[in-house]
Amino acid sequence: MKKIRLVQQIAEEGVVAVLRGDTPEEVVRMAEHAIAGGIKVIEVTMTVPFALRAIEELAKRYSSAKPGSDNYAIIGVGTVLDPETARAAILSGAEFVVGPSLNPDTVTLCNRYRIPIMPGVMTIQEIQSALELGVDIVKLFPGNLYSPSMIKAIKGPMPQANIMPTGGVSLNNLGEWIKAGAVAVGIGSDLTSEAVKTGNYALVAEKAAQYVAAYREAKGH
Repeated sequence: MKKIRLVQQIAEEGVVAVLRGDTPEEVVRMAEHAIAGGIKVIEVTMTVPFALRAIEELAKRYSSAKPGSDNYAIIGVGTVLDPETARAAILSGAEFVVGPSLNPDTVTLCNRYRIPIMPGVMTIQEIQSALELGVDIVKLFPGNLYSPSMIKAIKGPMPQANIMPTGGVSLNNLGEWIKAGAVAVGIGSDLTSEAVKTGNYALVAEKAAQYVAAYREAKGH
């Protein structure tokens, strides 16, 4: 049941912060501000040196809090290429797994432990394969290669596919993606680049609040 609840919560929150950085401490700081700004789904990528440290710290701090409270967040792992990495992240507290591509062995492992898995896909064939493996949400990646109309095109033959574009989603086009049928969106460098450049991490919270507001407006909340 926990997996079902997590998938529903990710879909309800609608905005996933995809965090990359040079140190686990930097990523934890980004996450703190993103959560303060209202983004409650945090993806720490495995390209971060010692990423598992950041996942462990964030999971301890936020995952046990009550859903709906200010200090609650869903902490997951991204850029997962293989089942070994997925398992290590799950043991460190990751509650969902995201990959840049569809790796069947990783999907199998996540299903075994009832952990939501969101693999990257680019084609109808990959989406069909993901659905057959039991994937609940696929990540359309890289999203900047497509326009929001891609989701409508996919949902023609596959209305049952839950699609989360990641890469190329901005405040300007988030509404278009949601109205086209995206179940959620992944936000990467646009959320953090200004903060990293200036050293002012409060900018992450400001940008996060703008994304949450744009999402709610698109959903009519």
